[in-house]
Parts: sequence; structure tokens; C-alpha cells
Amino acid sequence: MSWKTNRRDFLKISTTLGLASVALNGQSAERRQHYDTSASYKSPAGFTAPPLERVRIGFVGVGLQGGGHVRNFLGIDKVDIVAICDVDTARAKEVAGWVTAAGKPAPDLYTRGNWDFKRMCERDDIDLVFNATPWKWHVPACVEAMVTGKHTAVEVPAAYTIDGCWELVETAEKTNRHCVMMENCCYGRSELMVLKMVRSGLLGELLHAEAAYIHDLRAIKFSDKNEGLWRLDHSLSRNGNLYPTHGLGPVAQCMDINRGDAFDYIVSMSSNARGLNLYADANLDKNDKRRHQKYALGDINTSMIRTKNGMSIMLQHDTTTPRPYSRINMLQGTKGVFRGYPDRIYVEGRNEGHHYDSLDNYQDAYDHSLWKSKGDAAKGAGHGGMDYLEDYRLVQSLLHGKPMDMDVYDAAAISVVTELSEISVANRSRPVDFPDFTRGRWKDRKQGALGNDA
Repeated sequence: MSWKTNRRDFLKISTTLGLASVALNGQSAERRQHYDTSASYKSPAGFTAPPLERVRIGFVGVGLQGGGHVRNFLGIDKVDIVAICDVDTARAKEVAGWVTAAGKPAPDLYTRGNWDFKRMCERDDIDLVFNATPWKWHVPACVEAMVTGKHTAVEVPAAYTIDGCWELVETAEKTNRHCVMMENCCYGRSELMVLKMVRSGLLGELLHAEAAYIHDLRAIKFSDKNEGLWRLDHSLSRNGNLYPTHGLGPVAQCMDINRGDAFDYIVSMSSNARGLNLYADANLDKNDKRRHQKYALGDINTSMIRTKNGMSIMLQHDTTTPRPYSRINMLQGTKGVFRGYPDRIYVEGRNEGHHYDSLDNYQDAYDHSLWKSKGDAAKGAGHGGMDYLEDYRLVQSLLHGKPMDMDVYDAAAISVVTELSEISVANRSRPVDFPDFTRGRWKDRKQGALGNDA
């Protein structure tokens, strides 16, 4: 019986009996036993691979985000863009023109359809396949890259099903190839400052975090181009936290998730779905069928996560109501608290009364070395420069044979929130256990190198 079938049976049974957590525990244990037999990665230091003299990249998907990464890599030493795969031939040619305009050899193009990345992966002159496709193609393209001997980097989320997360982990272990989720928000200037503060003990022992992806995407979802071609489909049939990684990635980094602690279980609930229908009624032609569709995605999803060591996380998702952008980005410790949007900090003994201080007053002491050394090079790059910095770190890890800042276990642990939240929502917010993709090794794995800047 397939996992999809098991999951359907699980949802029916748990809705009736209230056994969501117990049922999923059984499935997780079964998969742990299966994957343990094929696991090849054992080092607590993290995945490593022999250093490369140059990084030769093949791109799958060069839309807005993928194209932005191409521009970043053109500005990083020892990188060659040798192939571009996209279903949009005109766009592939346009991006290839950027490569030649930079004085580099023209990349080969693969534009024969959705699966043409398989033909690209047959080449033996690609070290890294960079995957910036729509979500449904993240796992297939990453798996194809790894089984053909390439490392892979993938946009967020790395996968949106439990089974997909396990497939990435298993394939990375079998092939000894990197599978890196490109969570750019881990490289924001404020996020790295706070990581340094946490590692130095400024906030004391961490207790709680709050994170989110609050981004009004109504116009994008109803667009007839770019993400509008596929993102609205997910709102039709899915209800949960569909995009957890931007908020959760940075706080998980501070909490040493998979490196001394791990996500334990999640509880999730969603509000009514109103935003998309209201927007469609006000902005779409009266004959547009999307005005009358029923959308499954609740406007506001709130999830609570508890870690093995007893920390708590509040995680929200809202892409369908009129709200200013926010990832919340709050960390509470025994000595103080940091809050984002706007950035502010309170440290016991340094602040008077109940007044926050500006994070700017801490920049001299806690600005991360990555921003000090590469901040100028990152100017003008996507999302305030963080996109460039994540690409730069990826290349440096490959050139020097060092562990990635975020490896396949991190990609799976953060991405799996999507389906776990859907299961909890469908079962009246009952708790659902996280699979342990490390199979207990989270207790011994070392802290990520990005935080070693204290």
C-alpha cells in the first residue's frame, strides 16, 4: 500500500477516533526503519564532499527567482553556468544572454518540456543542479540530479509532503550528494546579528520563538504569469501552513534544530477562507470562474511547535488578507527578547522599564562577519542582498569541501511542517509528531558554521 493511500486511511480513521498523533507515529516509525537500512551519512559534522576547483551549474527554472540567482552566480568567482533548463524557451534564451553578456561561454539550453531536466542531468560536466521550479517539481528534479551524480540546491520549500521529504533524505544519503534548501532569510543582516547574539548568550537560554510568512499575495495568485500560473492551485485544495520556511528557518537556526535539539510535535489550526473570494469579486471579470471557486486554504494559519528540549514556536501563514509584510522574527530568552518588524531588542540590565532599544545600537558589537566582508558585493541583489550571500556561501562550501549551512536534514525538518500542519488542521488541531529525519543523530550533530561568529 502506498504512503498516499496510508495517509488517506489515516485521515479517515483519525478524524473518527481522534488518533492523529498515534497514527502518524506509526507511519513515521515504519519509515525510519526502512530508511535506516540505506543510510550512508553518519558524521555528526554534517554532509561533506570533496572540494571542487570550479562549480559548474545547470539551472532548472529561470523565472523571477531563478533568474535572480543566475545574476548572483555571474558575480561569484570560480562559477560556470553551463546549462539552462526551462519550459519557457524565450525566457531561457533571455537568461542565457545575460551569461554571454558577462563575457562567459553560452550555456546549452534544454526547453523540450517539463521533464527535459532529465536530459540535462545526463551531462558529466555539471557539479550542481540549481532548482528554482514550481513546488511540484522540486523533488523530481532534485532526485534526478542526485542519482546522476550532481549536488543540488532547491528553492523553498524543498518538498511539501512527508514522503517527498523522506525521498530527498534517502537519495542524498544513498548518493552522498548535497541537497541544500536555499532559505535566503537565514542570511538577512538582522537574522545573522540575532544568531550571533544567541550564540554569545546575550538573550540567555532560549525559551520561545515566533515566526511567520505574512505576505499579501492575492494579486500574484490571480496573475496570469510567473507564480500566478501555479501558486493559486495550492490554495484550492490544501489547508495549512503552505510556506513555513522563511519564518521558521532563521529561528530554527538560533535554536540549533537538528544540532542538539529537534522539532517534536505540531498543533495547527486555520481560520475561515475569505480573502481570495473577496479579492476575486472586487478585481476579476464577472465571468471569471475564479470568482466562484471554493478555496480550501484558511486565510490565517497558526501552528504551535514544541521541540524535544522544551522550547516552543508560534508559526503563522497568511497570504490572502490585506496586511503589511512580516516574518515576526521574535526570540525570547531568559535574559531578553528580540522582535522584528520593526527590529527592536530588550536586554535585562541594559534597558530601563518596559522600553525596547533599537537594534542599530548593537550593530557594532554583533554585526555578522559575512555582512562585514560581503555586504558591499550583495548590494542590489534580491531580497536586500540575502540572496547573494546564500549563493556565495553555497559556492564556498563546494569549493572548500565544507558542510553546508543547511543540509538535507534541515531542508526536510523545516519543509515537512507543510503536510504536518495540514494533517493537524484536518483533525481538529490534534498534535502530530515530526518524523526524525536524522534518526536520533540530532543529539550529536555539530552547530552550523554560520553561527560560529561570536
